[in-house]
Amino acid sequence: MFVCGYRCIKNLAMFVFWLLISFRPAEGAPPGTLNGKVLDPLSAVVPDAKVTLLQEGRKSGTVRTNKEGRFEFSGLAPGRYSVEVEANGFETQESSPVFVSSGKSSSLEVVVQIGSLPQQIVVSATGQEVPSSQVGSSVTLIGQPSLEALDALTVSNNLRGVPGMQVVQTGQRGGTTSVFVRGGNSEFNKVLIDGIPANDIGGSFDFANLSDSGVEQVEILEGPNSVLYGTDALASVINVTTRHGSTLVPQFDLLSEGGNFGTMRNAASIAGAVHKFDYFSEFARFDTQNSLPNSAFHDATYSGNFGWAFDDATQLRFTIRHTAVGLGDPNALAFFGIPDDSFQNNHNTYWGVTLQNQTTSHWHNLFRFASSQLNYYFNNPSPTGMPFDPFGTGPNYLGNVVTIHGANGYSVTGQAILDFGGTYPQPFQSETTYRSFYAQSDYQLRSNLTLTGGFRYEHENGLTNSSGAVTSSDRNNYGTFLEATGNLSHRLFATGGVGLEHNAVFGFAATPRVSLAYYLRRPSVEGFWGATKLKFNFGTGIEEPSIFDQGSSLFSLLSQIPGGGALIDKYHISPVGPERSRSFDFGVDQTLWNHRARLGVTLFYENFYDLIAFVDATALPQLGVPLDVAAASGFGATINSDSFRSLGAEIQIEADLGHGLHIQGGYTYLDAKVTQSFTGSALGPAFNPAFPNIPIGVFAPLVGARPFDRAPQTGSVRLDYQHKKFAITEITCLVGRRDGSTFLSDGFGGPTMLLPNRNLQAAYQLLDLTARYSIRPRLTAYASLSNLLSQHYQEEIGYPALPFSFRAGLKLTVGGESGWWK
Repeated sequence: MFVCGYRCIKNLAMFVFWLLISFRPAEGAPPGTLNGKVLDPLSAVVPDAKVTLLQEGRKSGTVRTNKEGRFEFSGLAPGRYSVEVEANGFETQESSPVFVSSGKSSSLEVVVQIGSLPQQIVVSATGQEVPSSQVGSSVTLIGQPSLEALDALTVSNNLRGVPGMQVVQTGQRGGTTSVFVRGGNSEFNKVLIDGIPANDIGGSFDFANLSDSGVEQVEILEGPNSVLYGTDALASVINVTTRHGSTLVPQFDLLSEGGNFGTMRNAASIAGAVHKFDYFSEFARFDTQNSLPNSAFHDATYSGNFGWAFDDATQLRFTIRHTAVGLGDPNALAFFGIPDDSFQNNHNTYWGVTLQNQTTSHWHNLFRFASSQLNYYFNNPSPTGMPFDPFGTGPNYLGNVVTIHGANGYSVTGQAILDFGGTYPQPFQSETTYRSFYAQSDYQLRSNLTLTGGFRYEHENGLTNSSGAVTSSDRNNYGTFLEATGNLSHRLFATGGVGLEHNAVFGFAATPRVSLAYYLRRPSVEGFWGATKLKFNFGTGIEEPSIFDQGSSLFSLLSQIPGGGALIDKYHISPVGPERSRSFDFGVDQTLWNHRARLGVTLFYENFYDLIAFVDATALPQLGVPLDVAAASGFGATINSDSFRSLGAEIQIEADLGHGLHIQGGYTYLDAKVTQSFTGSALGPAFNPAFPNIPIGVFAPLVGARPFDRAPQTGSVRLDYQHKKFAITEITCLVGRRDGSTFLSDGFGGPTMLLPNRNLQAAYQLLDLTARYSIRPRLTAYASLSNLLSQHYQEEIGYPALPFSFRAGLKLTVGGESGWWK
């Protein structure tokens, strides 16, 4: 099968190759020039460095940098070039490829690194490409080699090892997956795909639908940054970048695998670059039956990245990602003992066009038009369970008799309502269309000072349809920002700015941010102690209301009833406002052992306030709402009423131990507490007669308690080992006990199936392992083992996670920089 597949791919590759090289430049075109500068990790110039010119991996000449760290190659034919830099005290560094046009001059900067730990180039902290050594923000970059080595299937599974982040998956593969950063809610993360906003209106994002197929890298900024990214960036920014092509000979990758629980995955991709054009295209399909009834999951993903260099200064790039996901939803089997027959589908498309222009040597401009189309459909076709009608008002449907055990030592036995009475089927549908235009301009006033300004326009259109009840929203939002980045004596690095937002719902909001990094010790290869960096960050973030929050607000409800307008005018009722965050963190990063090891410690304090919650009409007066307004609201309204804070510490260590062994570890301590809540669960807690003295928050935590699903202690250890043809990656994630709720009503609508919230969810250890073996230079066999200890844990209480599972497969590569496979 693989021989036939190889021949087919090779013939297709030959055809594409000859087709692409037909676009070769005309003979006799005037030569071009490539010049640049070599810098150390703190942006100081590196003189007398050896710079080797590379074209398609072939060496084409060598020069040395002058005392200003500059170099130049002239007389170059049009094409793509990179350089390799060697300098005393630094690791050999190869630059990204750059296109040199006929008769034009192209420029690049190469930042060399000290020690064997990789130097990360990040964007999310400043909006520009800068080395992570020059920013004070807590930024983690997960590159394509790390993604491929772990073979974790989804982006979220790769986030588990990042300190400060907690991943919670509801059930098995494909179940709703949330990410909590430094205690913030799951909708407080700005998610970008190639710079394209991917969140739904109100910030929600299901990471279960984001596979790692076609992903080049994932960049995570912990902390708010609404200056650059507007709404949703209250707790973090997570930017996913698609792979791109760079080789003249097209590279084809073919992957096929299978595993237990009916698991199959197949993927095919092509990537390359010719003259001014580079391209990448991949399709991947994943299917599994999981280990529970009615929990089959499939994910089909297409990703593409296509670039065109008009000349050395102007580049155009088009990226696209489309996902089609289907999942059976058996509901919380541990609570009901029988599976529901519900199911859901997602069809999401993200595409964007980005134009970049280096107008002058000091002035750079970027323009991006982006589109997101999100479609979600859920259906409960029929009621499941035993009909039970104790009051003669129509039956609800109960699950089996079950015993539910909490990690806090409490347990209950009984039957809970699985499906409520009503008309079936019960469909729910949501559609969101998001269009945006973004413009950014960077101007270098001096060699150590850059000003960045930007403008953002967003058009959001969304609706929800719940069994025929339609709620919609149409918004036009604007934002602008100004930011300055600079350094003093290559020792103190600072970023400061402010964002100004005008939202169609809440109006105006300002979001300042400051980030500092100071080196007590400069990077050096001499001695055990390397660079010592102190860092400090202050920032604020905002979150716009969801469609439901907007439609259920006091302003919206009063606008729809007779006499409501008079009440709005009389009491100056305003639309629901933004949710807000305020963050401080301080840390120390220390490199050790000739920069072969790095230790980081960060202390953080996060305050999330003005959070939107549904408040019962009887409780609205406690928030200052006039009695006649509260009465006119009906059952209640969503209002900016809640708050919680989180503080803690993150510890991270990374070391290259030599002989192919690399280790990473992290630990997070989190102390999160609800400081204010006016929800019904908080003001009127439930009491289970079996535990009469313990108040229970049913749908929301009590004041003074922890937010649900956030563990006070988490940690991870990752080991990577590579020796000749063999490589192995192992990661262990440790999660402590968390607060939560069973959310259940018994057949009489009572609280007898509720358990105390504190430490309800058990701690667990998740051990995953991936091994690879190169059968031939272009053919690799691999096996991935998930939950190696087969621990029966629940990330979300009531939803059993997947037991031990395995996948094994082959990956074939044809073409690329090394030529054809032999």
